[in-house]
Amino acid sequence: MNYHHFVLLNLVESIICCNFAPENNHQSTNMKKLTILFACLLAGSVAFAQSHWVGTWGTAPQLVENNNNPPSPGLGNNSLRQIVQVSIGGERVRLKLTNEFSTGSTVIKAVELAYATTSGSSSAIDENSTVSLTFNGQPGVTMPAKGKAVSDPVDFHIAPRQNVAITIHYGSASSTSVSGHPGSRTTSYLKSGNTTNFSGATKTDHWYNILALEVEAPESAGAVAILGNSITDGRGSTTNQQNRWPDMLSRRLLANEPTSQVAVLNMGIGGNCVLGGGLGPTASSRYQRDLLGQEGVKWIILFEAVNDLGGAQNGVQTAKRIIDVYKQITREAHAQGIYVFGATITPFKGNNYYSADHEKGRATLNQWIRTTKMLDGVIDFDQAVRNPQDPEAMQSQYLFENDWLHLNAKGYEAMGGCIDLSLFTKTDPVSDAEDEEPDYGEALWIEAEDLPTQKSGTAYQVVDDASASKGKYLETVATTSTDTPTDSAKILAAHFSVPQTATYYIYARVLCPTWDDDSYFISIDGPLTSNFVNGLQTSSWNWKELHHGNLKAGQHTLYIGSREDGACLDKLCITTNPEAPSGMGGSTPSSITPLTTQQSTIHPVATYTPSGMLIHTDTPSLPSGIYIIRYNDGSSRKFMVR
Repeated sequence: MNYHHFVLLNLVESIICCNFAPENNHQSTNMKKLTILFACLLAGSVAFAQSHWVGTWGTAPQLVENNNNPPSPGLGNNSLRQIVQVSIGGERVRLKLTNEFSTGSTVIKAVELAYATTSGSSSAIDENSTVSLTFNGQPGVTMPAKGKAVSDPVDFHIAPRQNVAITIHYGSASSTSVSGHPGSRTTSYLKSGNTTNFSGATKTDHWYNILALEVEAPESAGAVAILGNSITDGRGSTTNQQNRWPDMLSRRLLANEPTSQVAVLNMGIGGNCVLGGGLGPTASSRYQRDLLGQEGVKWIILFEAVNDLGGAQNGVQTAKRIIDVYKQITREAHAQGIYVFGATITPFKGNNYYSADHEKGRATLNQWIRTTKMLDGVIDFDQAVRNPQDPEAMQSQYLFENDWLHLNAKGYEAMGGCIDLSLFTKTDPVSDAEDEEPDYGEALWIEAEDLPTQKSGTAYQVVDDASASKGKYLETVATTSTDTPTDSAKILAAHFSVPQTATYYIYARVLCPTWDDDSYFISIDGPLTSNFVNGLQTSSWNWKELHHGNLKAGQHTLYIGSREDGACLDKLCITTNPEAPSGMGGSTPSSITPLTTQQSTIHPVATYTPSGMLIHTDTPSLPSGIYIIRYNDGSSRKFMVR
């Protein structure tokens, strides 16, 4: 029985006791009244049943860096009061805590919620508003390493944009391996012992262990989750004034009747990157947690790339890889019926991130955001804050500390004010459009996980990864060796056919994070020798050349031998185009259908061609059916002939 049904049952019981007491002589009239009242209450119960949980406040956690760890006296056996400002209100709430990045358990003895009297400038609360939380009926909870905790729901009325104090009383807890959010822009208060008196407390402008505050809200309510970096996290906003651009958006949504039940969840992390490097888990690895994993999300805003572009070796290529991640997020969100809006990247000319090449990358990404049919809407931050006389730079009135990258409070007000609120009243279906694939000319694409070896599982493993083509890649797991491999389990064979004699380039989409996992042995049409390609190091997926040279029209075989463990191979491209592909490249032939559960016929030789699978046989054609190709090296692969 849920809370609302419990209230309903008690109301009905009270009415019955009142109206059917022995001294009551008007039972017939009262019965009619009771029937009507019961029907009304039942309707109310149905309405209650249609409520759901919606995040009203949240933050993106990470492993807190050493210089942002809790100050003395530390968390262990002490008390911490943290203040958050919610977006939408509600009558019942629950709190989520996280220990995701901590290497040891964290013991929570007790947690209280109360109304804070400020938005962070003091630790003062309305004592009469205090409620204690429970976890599975207990006052405390122990979060294991990498674990989380969710409180039981509690009656606690909060108004829109209410300041809420979350007071945690710790048992044993580390202050050097902590899950938290450094960029709180809000002061927290740390005091020795188990106390509710925070006078003289140590101040720290960080959040620790808190993850989300959720309210029970009508079915019509929903949240917008924002993926971002420091510009979304609020670098340049005013500490304890809650004036980041997502705060500005929230206030506008609440003041607008059609959007007054839209919550805003700021999932920005300062210094964060989409692809690799930066601070905190990359956007490509955290979006399922921070966007799709939030309660009640109906909208997503994608606004992250400037740190990737600012450190790019090739701005356009980096932008295209970011677009691939945006596409993947969009597809997954659309599968859940969630709208996805793209926000253009703001200018950064004048900052050390700027170069002509990096600006080309920004222009490439912004052009895609403005023109793609995959997204459900566009938020043009670039247009809102750029200098009309110098569009590659920001208006000087919006600059924070003259770094030409971050905005001040006035700039964030302009960003939050430029968003079309009608985006959050859309009723049409999410987009099902896909961008057309770029024309790579006469190119052949081969998925790494489809490459055959005579033995499986001993030298390579297939790894699931949303940022890889078709969601999988092949990782070398054999030990490092400078000797040419002779074990066929360590040799991949890519059989292919080219239609004409020409110079061909063979590119591989690889992820080789360090100098000691960035090479493969390579051979064309012959056994592997000591020849290998080295220097493939890249901290994110990137296309690297493995070989180029003249190939005669007809059949060929590319052999790839493992040399260093940890090298990751996603896809191959064989093309006459000297320019490396971008993103995830083109598609493998859709006519090739690998099947594993049906009867198959063995056929000796088959090769990849740019238009599909070419089967070599003594007969003019093969009847329709499912076949196993057995290659000359003993490896095999299934395929279908339609």
